[in-house]
This record gives sequence, C-alpha cells and structure tokens, in this order.
Amino acid sequence: MSKVISVSPVDILYHIKISCQIPNILEAIAARKIIADIADKEGIEIETEELQQAADNLRLANKLIKAEETWTWLNKHYLSLDNFEEIAYTNLLSAKLANHLFADKVEPFFYAHQLDYTAAVTYEVILDDEDLALEIFYALQEGEISFHQIARQYIQNPELRRAGGYQGIRQRSDFRPEIAAAIFAATPPQILKPIITHKGAHIIMVEEIIKPQLNEQMRLKIMGELFTNWLNQQVNTLEIVAQLEEDKNYQSSPQILSEAS
Repeated sequence: MSKVISVSPVDILYHIKISCQIPNILEAIAARKIIADIADKEGIEIETEELQQAADNLRLANKLIKAEETWTWLNKHYLSLDNFEEIAYTNLLSAKLANHLFADKVEPFFYAHQLDYTAAVTYEVILDDEDLALEIFYALQEGEISFHQIARQYIQNPELRRAGGYQGIRQRSDFRPEIAAAIFAATPPQILKPIITHKGAHIIMVEEIIKPQLNEQMRLKIMGELFTNWLNQQVNTLEIVAQLEEDKNYQSSPQILSEAS
C-alpha cells in the first residue's frame, strides 16, 4: 500500500522559494529569453531536419532508445511531446547562436590562451608531515621506493589508493597556482619536491604534459566557454523583476488524499 499526496503549483513555488532557488531560476529564464531575442534579431532559423536531429540527440543524451523509455522520461519530468520539442529547439538555437557569434573568435582566443589549455597527467600523495614528505621525496629520487608503494601506504581513500594516486588529465586551471607553476615547468617523467598548501605536503609525479590541439572538441569547448561568459554578462546587465503571487496564509503541509495499492 502506498499513500498519495497532492502537490499543487503553490507547493512547488513555495519549495523553490524556501530552497533559495529563485535567483538561479530567474537567471535561467532571462538567459533563455535573451537567446531567443538575439537569435531572432540575427535572423537565425531552424530547419525541420535540424530540429529532428536535435531531438534525436536529446534522446541519446538521456539514453532514451525505445519509445516507451521516452514516454517514461516525459512522465517523470511532467513534460509533453511539445515540451520535449521545445527543449530540443532551445538547445539547437543556443548552439547555432553560439556558432554565429563566436565561430570566428575561437582560433585567435585559443592561441592567445594556449597555455591555459595545456594539460598534465599526474599522480599525487598528500601528507600531513612535511619532514616525512621530504624524506619520501629523496627516497623516490634515489629509487629506494616507488610512487605506487607510497600511494598504497599513505592514501586513505580506497579508490584513489588502488589507482596509485592517479589524478587523471587536468588542465592548468584545475590546479592551485603554486602547484600549476611547478607541474608545467617539469620535464616528465618527474617527481616534484613537496609543495606545501593548506591541505598538507603534496608529493606529485608528473607523467606527461599534453600540448593542446585545436581539434573539433577543443573548438566546441572554447565556443561554449565564450558563449557562456557572454550570456552571463548579458544577464548581469538586466534588472529581473519577478511577478510572484504569494499566499501569506499558505502552510506547506502535504495532504493525504487517498491510498493506492
């Protein structure tokens, strides 16, 4: 047996308000209106075939392969087919506007900020004891111990320990400035002298420095960043006035209507 409760639009709005989500939602609404307005002024149009492809991409992104999976997803999110099409339309319009505004700005931006997109493959162990970290560093230098051994001995997180302290491929902006400076000045493979931060003493092995290439993936990444920054600037210039009706006598308490098996 399961109980059924009624949730009204007032309930939903009230929850959004007390969850402090109103500012983010207002900014998202403003951004959507800005995109529609600028796209219209720039004469950007969407063809039927493009919209169909955007809808297919939306289904794939949400792993909606079968028709029944799509209907289940729509019901879960209280969406109609028209709503689904509108989401696909908005996604496509955003992408086309981004391309219209910034396609010719990607290449010069990439070469002006090429260092920011340089990446590094690193392994890391953080110790509380600076003297111990220095001792281990010299032991590593002399080949008395391997990085895998110290990772297995000093890393507490099980998954990170099993991976030997592997941090993945990370760009310069993903590191603290003092750590980034040391990593990207290294000659891989190289173990860095312990770097002290508020987290402790970082022993880092730099396995590889990856120079960026302006491929399609990088183009889309940069275009997305430029578009997002531009859109945020547009939103920040607006005064958003929300017309919210508030029932001062409202009490947020779910009402049990019936019981369903």
